[in-house]
Amino acid sequence: MRALAWQSTGKVTVEDVPMAEIVEPTDVVISVTSTAICGSDLHLLDVLGPFMHRHDVMGHEPMGIVTEVGTAVQKLQVGDRVVIPFVIACGYCYMCTRGLTSQCETTQNRDQQAGATLYGYTEIYGRVPGGQAEFLRVQHADFNAIKINSELPDERYLFLSDILPTAWQGVQYANVPEGGTLAVIGLGPVGQFASRIGKHRGYRVIAIDPVEERREMAERYGVETLGLTDDVLDLLRALTDGRGPHSVLDAVGMEAHGSPVAAFAQSAVGLLPSAASKKLAKVVGVDRLAALLLALEGVQRGGTVSLSGVYGGVADPLPMLTMFDKGLTLTMGQCNVHRWIADLWPLVEDPNDPLGVMDLVTHSVSLEDAPEMYELFKNKDDGCIKVVLKP
Repeated sequence: MRALAWQSTGKVTVEDVPMAEIVEPTDVVISVTSTAICGSDLHLLDVLGPFMHRHDVMGHEPMGIVTEVGTAVQKLQVGDRVVIPFVIACGYCYMCTRGLTSQCETTQNRDQQAGATLYGYTEIYGRVPGGQAEFLRVQHADFNAIKINSELPDERYLFLSDILPTAWQGVQYANVPEGGTLAVIGLGPVGQFASRIGKHRGYRVIAIDPVEERREMAERYGVETLGLTDDVLDLLRALTDGRGPHSVLDAVGMEAHGSPVAAFAQSAVGLLPSAASKKLAKVVGVDRLAALLLALEGVQRGGTVSLSGVYGGVADPLPMLTMFDKGLTLTMGQCNVHRWIADLWPLVEDPNDPLGVMDLVTHSVSLEDAPEMYELFKNKDDGCIKVVLKP
């Protein structure tokens, strides 16, 4: 089968790989009908590259049609249309029964001191083939393959695999008071949805992003926007009675603009021999912290900063004095996708499309075009905000 595979730092190609197949009786195999490129995938091109292997199949935002069913699967049959959360969870362990599916103890990667296994996302998270492929093996399928009983377009459901629940959790964790103000840093796909969710919940939302096309998309949903200018902190405070917003959601993470030293460190780590690069990536502060520092500085005293962007460095310096002095709450974590599906399902099927799931994709292309789309998405060229691949 054809799939998008990692080759080396900064390089991915579409190639022939072994066919997805049933391994455990709880598996199903799906024919992928749509699969997206996520901002998190870009981290695999540089700072997380040391934890990738040549020919690893990438991608963690898939959906499709069931083509094979394991003998222990009870809820699915061939022909069912399903969307697949990026977190592989069992549904019955201590963590799963508490809604913390990203910490599933059945698929936990204890040898890496990491949480649940993820599709297509490094040896840290299980090195499981991902969904940017023609077919995908779905593990613990009764819990992880979510059945769709409609003929609505794929884009209605595709983002339930990751970015929509990630944004929902980020806003939930932000603890915005009723009628309060939420600032969102970064208007990539998660930031777009987080902004819309904030408006849907009745908050005032102010979003910050350097790219004009991204700001314009957010403004269609009543979001106030600011560019990433030198005086953005002053502007943010001026819009919020001098105090700053009640809560700030960082939807950028480790690849923020405005961190040239960390950007160089990320590139350098990715070019080192494997053993050395893995060690440095785990113990050196290589995240670009500009977005997080902006969030910590911008939020009002006593407020909450919610991290939805991915960070990877262990020794990143944080301004602990400022955080303590301001009495801040810091919330974060890999998305517990399954926990939020029931909240989101009625919204994605609502004919009025209140979260604009049909108004996010800027580029829909074949799987064979994936390498070019990675470059386009990374460089934010051609107004690229969200890419969907059609295997």
